This record gives sequence, C-alpha cells and structure tokens, in this order.
Amino acid sequence: MIYLLEDDDSIRELIIYTLNGQGMDAKGFADPAVFWEAVKQEIPSLLLLDVMLPGEDGFQILQKLRSAPETKSLPIIMLTARGSEYDIVRGLDSGADDYIPKPFRMMELLSRIRALLRRTAEQSAAAEYELGNLWVSTTSHEVTVDGKEVSLTLKEFELLCLLLSEQGTVFTRPQLLDRIWGYSFDGESRTVDVHIRTLRQKLGEAGNYIETVRGIGYKIGGRRK
Repeated sequence: MIYLLEDDDSIRELIIYTLNGQGMDAKGFADPAVFWEAVKQEIPSLLLLDVMLPGEDGFQILQKLRSAPETKSLPIIMLTARGSEYDIVRGLDSGADDYIPKPFRMMELLSRIRALLRRTAEQSAAAEYELGNLWVSTTSHEVTVDGKEVSLTLKEFELLCLLLSEQGTVFTRPQLLDRIWGYSFDGESRTVDVHIRTLRQKLGEAGNYIETVRGIGYKIGGRRK
C-alpha cells in the first residue's frame, strides 16, 4: 500500500488514479491528522509526502516518522513545489529517500517509486557486515557503532551496505545512482554527495571508513574481503 499526503485535490486524485491504473494500491490524504490515523491502522510500503500542508508541514511529519521505531525505515519520497537546491538538500538531510520537485512527469514518478520499492525488497536478503567498530545487519536493518545503534534513512543504509558488500571497489557517482536509485538526475550527482555526507556524520568515527577517491567516487576498505 502506498500513501500520498497531498492537500491539492487535483494532484492527489491524478497520482492515486495513475498508481491504481498501474496495479499499485494507493490511498490519498489531504489532512495530516487523517493520515496519522491511517498510519496507526496500517504502515504503508511507501509514502509520497508533500511539504506545504495545513497544520503540519512535510518536514515535521518526516521527522516524526524517522524518530518512530516502526516507521524509521519507511521509504519516503517528497513531492513539493519548493525545488531549490537548498530545499532538496534539506529534504535529503532530514531523512527523505528521494525528493521530486513539482511539476513532475508521471512516468518519472512511477519509475522512482518502482526503483525505491525494488531496492527496499532487495534489503530482505540476509547479510551482516562488520568492520572495526561498525556492525550492520540487513535482516534487522540495524547499524551500530561501538555497540550503539545508529538511525539511517533507507538510502543511507543501502549506500553503506553496497560499499561494505564490495570493499575495495571504487564506485563512481553515476554507478551509485544506478545501483541505489536506479536512475540518474539528468547527470546531477549531488544527491550522492549529500547522502555520503550525512552518512559519515551519523556514523561518527566509523564514517572515516568511507573514503573519497578524488575525481572518481567513494569506497570502503583497501581491498575486498
């Protein structure tokens, strides 16, 4: 089930109609209060979240979702007319897995939804990684540093797992966009840098395991294990 929190009736109805037409179960909400009641009954597989909403803006809702254990890993795509670089970076820094400025093309939205759902499903494969004081479990979606739990967004978690699964491999930004997002931002790669930056910050000292290879991209470790 996909939830859409959008107060513009025409946009909400169009998106829900399109998703249902593509065989995706979806529900739309105009009021954050009604949305929260729905979440109590059923946690969706993905949330499309507007920013400018009545009573409670999208960033506040995003923060609440990320701080709650049951929704901290919920895939979230923000849809908003606020499409400046500052707003995009703020959305990603706040924990959104993707950020699509309005107006957008419906086929692009569908592609990003499918890519995010596909990568979420792939995380169900059981694996554990340990490097120094860093421990990661893909089964329980847990990350700890020195035994203390670290809360990551889905994309941050996927980036970390990819780098750990192929230690010593240098990934270019386009490769990371393709492997993690499944598409490219028309050649833009700053979203990768933003996610790497926030990932390093959250990991603290363990963030130093993520190395920048100048002019190329990122890696973890000097060789494969």
